[in-house]
Amino acid sequence: MSTQDQTPIEKDQTPIESDLDESTSETAAVDAEAQDQEAETQATETDLSLDLIFEILKNSRRREVLHYLRDHEEGERVSLGELAEHVAAIENDTTTEALTSSERKRVYVGLYQCHLPKMDDMGVVEFNQNRGHVELAPAAEQLTEYLDRPAESARVPWHRYYAVISGIGVAVLGLAVGLGLAQSVLLLMVGLVVATFAFCSGTHWYVESQTEE
Repeated sequence: MSTQDQTPIEKDQTPIESDLDESTSETAAVDAEAQDQEAETQATETDLSLDLIFEILKNSRRREVLHYLRDHEEGERVSLGELAEHVAAIENDTTTEALTSSERKRVYVGLYQCHLPKMDDMGVVEFNQNRGHVELAPAAEQLTEYLDRPAESARVPWHRYYAVISGIGVAVLGLAVGLGLAQSVLLLMVGLVVATFAFCSGTHWYVESQTEE
């Protein structure tokens, strides 16, 4: 009578439950760390350097896009056609109704192919090319102080005003002395010059305070 070999039963090789829990927690920690790093990277990428800010704002068409979008409520989308008409009307110094088809098309194509994709890449606007929708992106807030700052050409040349007033004052006083006018008349002229300086100084202060606000 032959005997059969009995094969020993192997023990179950399933990992212990505690090992599974430890592995899961380690994976979750790694995932959380990766997400934090990704969030940090995205936050850094939305910070525009001065070079990028000036690159965006140096073009008048891009500035008009930002001005127009800022006039709408936050999160409000505008159509590319509406935006192109607005910019074209400004560039051609006319109304949207008086625009020609070529004027509209030229600005439309420029915005669609060049300016809006570039601004979208920089995180300044969100441009949906398929639907033709445009809206401001969070990074646009970094351009506010530069958009609201008056250009050098728009600044009032106060130094020239003061120089002119000084020249007129010297000329009037010289003429008064040369003609031998009465002292009362001379004092009146001096008073007018001083009053003019005071008025310009007050106006200068008011304009500068409004600009800072």
